[in-house]
Amino acid sequence: MIRSMLYATDLGLYAPYVLQHALELSRNFKAELHVIHVVEPMGLFAESVLQSYLAEDVLRELQNEGMNTVIDGIESRVLRSFREEMGKDNKDLELICSLRVVQGDPSNVILEQARRMRVDLLVVGSHSHGAPGDTPIGRTAARVLQLSEVPVYMVPMVQSHSGA
Repeated sequence: MIRSMLYATDLGLYAPYVLQHALELSRNFKAELHVIHVVEPMGLFAESVLQSYLAEDVLRELQNEGMNTVIDGIESRVLRSFREEMGKDNKDLELICSLRVVQGDPSNVILEQARRMRVDLLVVGSHSHGAPGDTPIGRTAARVLQLSEVPVYMVPMVQSHSGA
């Protein structure tokens, strides 16, 4: 029985398409729908550039306060994009029980949140980038599929195929 689900969004081009699947599953199963977006940590190069220009205490404060501001901004952006996608008065917005933006490695955070929240199903997109030559499944989706303790509903990304 599916009572709760976690939809992991990358906010990419196909995120609205994956969201529609998550909402439909939530309606059909009458399940709670939780949404998570993971922000990857700053890279080593960017970190070293900041360290060379800022004092250690200023850098620490910037990292703490700045990341909180970024996360709040992303949460607002996600909610705004959901409202734009579905319309402000859409009842589907009520299906979303929680929305969290967390910093860390995407696959690790998604799996940890799924365990912590004890969800019955994970909903993910197969890949966020549709450039030619990309692998058919992204690194995060592959790791989630391999390591998840609960079933994973993976939405394939729609790609146009030219007559090759």
